[in-house]
Amino acid sequence: MTETTQAPLGAPADPAPSALRAVVTGASSGIGAATVRALRRDGWDVVAAARRIDRLQALAEETGATPMVLDVTDQASVDAFTADVIATGPVHALVNNAGGAFGTERVAEARTDDWEWMYNVNVLGSLRMTRALLPALRDGGQGSVLFLTSTAALAPYEGGAGYCGVKAAQEAMARSLRLEEAEHNIRVIEVSPGMVHTEEFSLNRLGGDQGAADEVYAGVPYPLTADDVAAAVAFTLNAPHHMNIDHLVLRPLAQAANHKVLRG
Repeated sequence: MTETTQAPLGAPADPAPSALRAVVTGASSGIGAATVRALRRDGWDVVAAARRIDRLQALAEETGATPMVLDVTDQASVDAFTADVIATGPVHALVNNAGGAFGTERVAEARTDDWEWMYNVNVLGSLRMTRALLPALRDGGQGSVLFLTSTAALAPYEGGAGYCGVKAAQEAMARSLRLEEAEHNIRVIEVSPGMVHTEEFSLNRLGGDQGAADEVYAGVPYPLTADDVAAAVAFTLNAPHHMNIDHLVLRPLAQAANHKVLRG
């Protein structure tokens, strides 16, 4: 006898793998680009969205993803992007990856411009994209919204109030959205990495100082990579739709907590 599986009573059947379509923001580098690669390997149709079209085109040539320019801080850009995406097919998943950190100053020396940038990209950018694509995700019968947050949301540290604050705000958005959208059969997932060594995150945060960026990871055995995080993202999205992986926390073994990192 051939064993078969069945969706839970009242839930629509999972779409065929070839029909699944995801939007990944911040896809031009780092975790975003790695997520595009991981989802494409798993058979997803992926819209790779970011501001830097040259990087997106190179990623598209490598993976077969669809490159589309998007600035999550600009509502007009979000509106135009959403119209184009919806006109060309269904949407089954949104990966809110666009974000980043600026500055490591303590509150007493904090720069308002840095905080405003972080809130606009991480928090309001996720809000704009989620709000814009929710109708399409609902129309698909079963959708997923994934927020790429950080262990910074779980425990503040000196010099991290701005970044910890924006990631905590994203976490609150994800948890509220999960309560609001369960009735529409939409999963809301949060993936929170700890120390991840990518080409741009610390470099941008530290004002382009490559030496200071290198010091962040100096002596740390095996910090997470963008591919590690992308594999976790793909795992949560590839799970059967009736399974909501609410919150997945990832750390390198050498990072026992935000404030405790083993260095060789």
